[in-house]
Parts: sequence; C-alpha cells; structure tokens
Amino acid sequence: MEDINRRKRTWSLAVFLPDSHIHRSPLPFSSPPALLSTHLLQPLTHLEPRAKSTSSFRYFILSMNAIRNILSLSEALYHLLLMVLTLGRGVRSMPVPTDIPMCTASETAQYRLTFTGKWSQAAFPKQYPVYRPPAQWSNLIGVTHSSDYHIWQRNEFASNGVREFAEKGEAWTILKEVEAAGERIQSVYGILSAPAVVGGLGQMNTEFEVFARHSYLSFVVRLVPSPDWFVGVDSFDLCDGDHWKENMSLELFPYDAGTDSGFTFSSPNFETIPQDKITQITSSFPSHPANSFFYPRLKHLPPIAKVTLTKIKKTNQIITLPVEPTQSDLLLTGNEIEDSPINTPLDCEVSVWSPWGLCKGKCGDSGVQHRTRYVLMHPANSGVVCPLLEEERKCFPDNCL
Repeated sequence: MEDINRRKRTWSLAVFLPDSHIHRSPLPFSSPPALLSTHLLQPLTHLEPRAKSTSSFRYFILSMNAIRNILSLSEALYHLLLMVLTLGRGVRSMPVPTDIPMCTASETAQYRLTFTGKWSQAAFPKQYPVYRPPAQWSNLIGVTHSSDYHIWQRNEFASNGVREFAEKGEAWTILKEVEAAGERIQSVYGILSAPAVVGGLGQMNTEFEVFARHSYLSFVVRLVPSPDWFVGVDSFDLCDGDHWKENMSLELFPYDAGTDSGFTFSSPNFETIPQDKITQITSSFPSHPANSFFYPRLKHLPPIAKVTLTKIKKTNQIITLPVEPTQSDLLLTGNEIEDSPINTPLDCEVSVWSPWGLCKGKCGDSGVQHRTRYVLMHPANSGVVCPLLEEERKCFPDNCL
C-alpha cells in the first residue's frame, strides 16, 4: 500500500522524442492556468507507450521528484514548470476559431463591375475643380482574395503602395504588394483593373472571376485632383453560403489615406507626420472651413460614386480584357446614372471685416468711415446668399488743426 501511495504521489513529465507515441488527454485551451496545471499533470502509470515490446517507440521520463529535490521548487513553481515544459513539447498548435461564414459554392463565378462617377459640380459645388486638372477618376486597381487579406482598411494605416496610389496615382508599388501577398500567404486570387474616367461623371467597366476560397473583392480609385483622397471597397464578400450573389449596388464615399495634410482638391504636397490612419471624409470631418468637403448644413455627404456588381451567366465565351472607353462611353446618356441629380446647397462664405478706414469729413462736423469684406465662396444650388460687403458709420475727424 505504501508503494502504491508513493507511486500516486510521483508525477512525471513525458518529453516527446520524434518517434515516441504516448497516450495523453486532450488539452482544453480555454481552461484557466490553475485548471491547466491540474489537467496536464498525469501519474506515471497513465503514461504508457502503445507498444512496449517495440524498440522504435522511445520516450524519456523525467521524474519531477528529482527536479524538486535539485531545484528545491515550491509546489506552485513545480506546477508552473511542468505546465511550461508540457506545453512546449506535448501540445500542438490548434487553428484559431473564427466567426467568418465559410463559402461553400461549388463553382467559380464571373462578375461585371461597373464604376459610376457622381462627382458633379451640382453635388459638390465647393471648390469644384474645373481645370488644371478638372475633376476626374484614376484607373481602378482591385483584387479578389480570401478573408485574411486586405488591400486597405478603414481606421488602419495605409501601406506604401496605397499611399503612392492615393497621392500620385502610381500603381507599381501596390501591385508589388498584392503580388507578394499572393506568393507568401496564397490569399490573392486575381488582380483587376479598369481605365480612368476623364471627368467627374462617367463610367468604367471590367470583369473578373471568384471562387469559394477567394470570394472577396477589394479595390481603390483615386480622386483627381486631391491630396490623398480615394474611394473604394474593402473585402466585399460575393458569396452567400452555398451560392453566389446576383446583383449588388454600393454607394461610395471619399476616404483620406492619412498621408497628406492638404484640405482642398488642389492643395500642394504637405506630408502628414506622423502618418494618420485611413478615415472617411464626411460633411463635418475634417472640421475645417477650408476643407473641400466641409458642408456644415448637410448631415451626410451625397455619394460621390457608385459601383454595381452583376453576376454573369456562364457561356462558352472567353472573358475579354477591359477596353479603353470611347467618347460616347464618357457622355451620360440617361441610363448610366439612374439616381436623380443631387444639388447640394452651398452657402456664401465671406471674409472677416477689414479695419475701419479714415474718417472723411469737414473739421468740426461729423464724417463717415468705411470697412469692407470680400467673398470667399459664392453660393450655389439655393444656398444662403452673400451678405453686404461694405459698411459705413458716422465719425468725427481727429486730424483737424
């Protein structure tokens, strides 16, 4: 009986060699440390090789009694050491659970993407760029990918590739980043592009393919001119369980890449140090009167663009690359933008008053003096009209002899 009790008190750790096979209970990762140590401790009699007679099954048993005698560990340190050693040797990594729905669609799907610019002077009258250069859209750069990849994310820092694209319209670096992600983690399935739109209003089209493991779409389009502003979609899932979505339309709003501090469309380069995160531009943010999108009377900005995604019925035809838009493609025919025109009211903005001028009048009699202000922003679309730009008041000359 004493020998049995001694064996029960003798706890041992199995250090696994490459060809060892030792039975052990599964480890619950959700257990707290106190429970983990209790769960991991197994009596020596429970650690049995599957085939004692086979020499290829080797294992090495370290007696924790010996370790305690040598290191004089307390009971708590003993349990901690046992847990650390066991976790390091005997537990394999487990996949991280996720609540992202899995796409089980069996076949690939083809989609047509139509980007529609709605950047008009009526909808965005403040500082609307008319020339050098006029309002227009850059090329569209996009990817189809899995859920573990993002070409850009709201409230996250822009990559160097997104920075160069948002500031200069240069796509080389962002394409290299996409290519590297595809080679490293197999997250990118395909790259898509569409030609630029010469004007704030107009369309561009392209087609692409997705399948179950890479069912997400992301893209960016730069506003030209702008400091570092763009529109885009981040990780839009085209799969719905076991089937593909048919027709979708998404309204797009401007984003600030957080790399340039300019407030207006034509602001000179002014690097943001330190770099900010990507943020959505609204009618009240950034809250600076000079901001080209600052419309304090509006609760929300109207959408500056729209993207339509249409699932293509499968045929035997080969998908063709997008073609350069013709002049007829750039002109609105009435069917390209289904929404009614938006007329955003723009109130008049004036400067502060100048100092009062000299008092003009005869000595010993009252005179008048004037002050002026000038228009900073003319009203548009039934906005508040400009107030008086000149005032006068009575005064008495103070330079009489």
